[in-house]
Amino acid sequence: MDEKLTYKEAGVDTKEGEKAVLLMKEHVKKTFNANVLTGLGSFGSLFKLDLTGIKEPVLVAGTDGVGTKLKIAFMTDKHDTIGQDCVAMCINDILCQGAKPLFFLDYIATGKVKAEKAAEIVKGVADGCVIGECALVGGETAEMPDFYGDGEYDMAGFAVGVVDQSKIIDGSKIKKGDILVGIPSSGIHSNGYSLVRKLFFDKMNLKVTDYVAALGKTLGEALITPTKIYTKACNAVLPKVPVNGIIHITGGGFFENIPRIIPEGLGVRIDVGSWRILPIFEYMQTCGNIDRNEMFATFNMGIGMIMVVEEENADTVMDLLREAGEQPCKIGTIVPGEGVCLC
Repeated sequence: MDEKLTYKEAGVDTKEGEKAVLLMKEHVKKTFNANVLTGLGSFGSLFKLDLTGIKEPVLVAGTDGVGTKLKIAFMTDKHDTIGQDCVAMCINDILCQGAKPLFFLDYIATGKVKAEKAAEIVKGVADGCVIGECALVGGETAEMPDFYGDGEYDMAGFAVGVVDQSKIIDGSKIKKGDILVGIPSSGIHSNGYSLVRKLFFDKMNLKVTDYVAALGKTLGEALITPTKIYTKACNAVLPKVPVNGIIHITGGGFFENIPRIIPEGLGVRIDVGSWRILPIFEYMQTCGNIDRNEMFATFNMGIGMIMVVEEENADTVMDLLREAGEQPCKIGTIVPGEGVCLC
């Protein structure tokens, strides 16, 4: 008689999944606030809306993943920060509309669940939610044998925020003479890693463990640096000064992201010498003989978020950002025309 087939023999270990959930709980709970009405493990997540001071609430949602930066996590075997990248990619997008982040959910898919690794990933998600000032109210860890390679996984996230309709930021108020205030990035963030890997691992044959003097750290340490979250910066400015536009510099760099919110008939002049381009970008451009426009079309070049403000408010915005711990720079101006000009 044939032996009875089990789910575990098919590649899915539900006991390991249960262990992963238990290990995750300690990280998830630190993101909870009084608005979270359910614990981890419920079928649906309940979040009570606090609409104090909001007359016409509008929900703002964003979803994203980490892309091929995940391969850096696999190569370095470091998994406790990649979750912050996922949170950042979603939260930073909804901040651009002036939204206050409320809650976040994650999705992790892997060939074989390993409880400790799954908990490390969720720790990063929880850390990102704390920085982003939102609650991690739920998620899904899917075990999909034969679908992912050994030790590999993918992840995505979903964030929801709220903004009063009268305070939505959509770029429509941007006008000639407005100033672009740049807020520094922490590094490459989570975009352009296909080019990064092509350069460092295929062309230069480097390893993540190689120390790079120009960076002052190993290549792996530089590449795994988590994406910065800009909730604190936005909270410091938005309640006090009108902001005509907010731009998250992600995939497509300056040339694709900035025009997304600029009204027709207007362009942007960027003063490239107005901020410090991070060493990782200078190193890539030199080693890869990469054209400057290609760099600005792919990477954030040291500027992760831009606020577009009226010229008379620019200095105040700069002061507020400094008080919030940032090192902002006036990096450009709105001018007649179209597109982005690097000067």
